[in-house]
Amino acid sequence: MLAITDTMLARLRQQMADLQPVDHWRETSFRTAAAVLLALTDEPQPQLVLTRRAAHLKTHRGEVALPGGKIDPTDASVVAAALRESEEEIALPPSAVEVLGELDPMVTRLGVKVTPVVGIIPPVIALTPNPDELDSIFRVPFEFFLRDERSRTDRGTVNGHSVAVPCWHWQGYEIWGVTAIILVNFMNRVLGQHISTGIEQLAQKTNGRITPADWLSDPD
Repeated sequence: MLAITDTMLARLRQQMADLQPVDHWRETSFRTAAAVLLALTDEPQPQLVLTRRAAHLKTHRGEVALPGGKIDPTDASVVAAALRESEEEIALPPSAVEVLGELDPMVTRLGVKVTPVVGIIPPVIALTPNPDELDSIFRVPFEFFLRDERSRTDRGTVNGHSVAVPCWHWQGYEIWGVTAIILVNFMNRVLGQHISTGIEQLAQKTNGRITPADWLSDPD
């Protein structure tokens, strides 16, 4: 198993500098576009910052997500959108984020194209959930995901192609869906892991022309 250490963070910085994101869904039309921040703490055992969406929201209520949200027309870039949304949601100052770059865009089952931005933040920083959007903020040691201690695998078929998405449980939180897909993509593309979901293969077989709306059932 690959362990993230100070040396690993240095490698992470280099790997992100060299990474060329691949847009597997460039031929598909989407309802909207969003940006999220994959924020790791700068410490010997880095932790990932995650949120749980508020129970009163109309969509994705109670779901675990990376901080972020819809890209506005006034946002200068995907990175600017991820930083703005993170400040609004968890009070993370943009100046506190060492931005390393973007990952491959992913899509949600509701037709939203999501571009992840990777960043490193100080380990000791006060984060506060915006009650209009979130119930809580929590952190998970990233080694937990590298060990792939999933509680189940959510399987489905899209246009005859199989997909398999990990689901992890951490201290009462369920991490699944597009958040899990983004984490797997990050671990595979940047950290040298080999966790198969079938998502990239699905995009290649369909030339990125479909929105995989039925990956998973919609919890409502």
